[in-house]
Amino acid sequence: METSHLTSTAFASLPLHDSLQEALEDGGFTHCTPIQAATLPLALEGHDLAGQAQTGTGKTAAFLLAALHYLMTTPVEEDQSGPWAIMLAPTRELALQIHKDAENLGRYTGLRFCAVYGGTGYDAQRRALEEGVDVVIGTPGRIIDFYKQGVCKLKNIEVVVLDEADRMFDLGFISDIRYLLRRMPPPASRINMLFSATLSARVMELAYEHMNDPQVVKIESEQITADKVRQVLYHVSKEDKIALLCGVLHKHQAQRTIVFVNTKRGCEVVEGYLLGNGHECGVLSGDIPQNKRERLLERFQRGELPVLVATDVAARGLHIPDVSHVINFDLPQDAEDYVHRIGRTARIGASGDAISFACEEYVYSLPDIEDYIGQKIPVEPITEDLLLEVAPPKRIERERTRPHGARPGSGGRTGGPPRRRPSRPVEG
Repeated sequence: METSHLTSTAFASLPLHDSLQEALEDGGFTHCTPIQAATLPLALEGHDLAGQAQTGTGKTAAFLLAALHYLMTTPVEEDQSGPWAIMLAPTRELALQIHKDAENLGRYTGLRFCAVYGGTGYDAQRRALEEGVDVVIGTPGRIIDFYKQGVCKLKNIEVVVLDEADRMFDLGFISDIRYLLRRMPPPASRINMLFSATLSARVMELAYEHMNDPQVVKIESEQITADKVRQVLYHVSKEDKIALLCGVLHKHQAQRTIVFVNTKRGCEVVEGYLLGNGHECGVLSGDIPQNKRERLLERFQRGELPVLVATDVAARGLHIPDVSHVINFDLPQDAEDYVHRIGRTARIGASGDAISFACEEYVYSLPDIEDYIGQKIPVEPITEDLLLEVAPPKRIERERTRPHGARPGSGGRTGGPPRRRPSRPVEG
């Protein structure tokens, strides 16, 4: 983290449980980001929260620290069992990222975490829940499935987190969210935290319906897009987009690039041409089997795969460090998606480039995008050196079915004490 994007609030000054302070110290985290500084003091006092912040500002750590602190400092009756906390996310990628961050921040708590999501790992997730977990992190559909089977109980939930609430509406998950919330203890008997890129009227209606007088926290940026993203736009014909993409990749020599395409079929076409022209890449779209998704993301995060071609399934929730370039091969049809896409670069203070192609098929969305971000995207002319002569696409064999018995889900922690509550009496 760059200090210019941190506040003067030190984590050490907050009354966080010792196990969390130790994990923060191990990770080199000394000071809060603005969303953490604004929400953690309120959450540590037991207030419900409805928080709005840009992507990449540290909100995941904010709600994880608040939730884990509550679990580590609040006594529980000895004859009761978890899960005690549930964290709901709109996509499995986001659920897996939250789970990874939870295990890092909760490494010294002895708490057991379980990621629950569709697509793969069904038996492993079921076994983890049956063995007992403290914190469930997952997507609504799979959690409802296990709840109806009696495997995931909700009667003792003390902390609820709803992440990317606006995305839940976009994906049609709100009825599932309400189904789960109504089967937990009443709002006044639990801690509730909701985070969203936008606190729209429908999101706030959900907050007031299922939360206990939430404190509203909004972290505004001077610009709705990340401050250090260098944006540029090329007006290009549809037939020249592949040549321009190859030219841009060659010119910028980017180490880690996400290329956004509006459709799954479009991703496959772009992938074929990139592979055929010497650019190693992979595709992340909605029907990629989960085990393959995880391998792709791991290779991309490690820097082994320089280009990821993706639909908007990758636009939210993924914290991938050091993404230097985002290329909108297709302009998104929704203005908010533009912000979420380019937010994949310039994470927490870093700088990055966002390059967009406006062709005759998608240019109609440009006025809405510029109106939403409150600025004109700088336009650059296409010089001859940017339109490379391209080789034919590489033919790729497609895996069309989801394999059964794919890599098991992440399950929960096996180490540490079997319960989240410390054996000594809790003071206060």
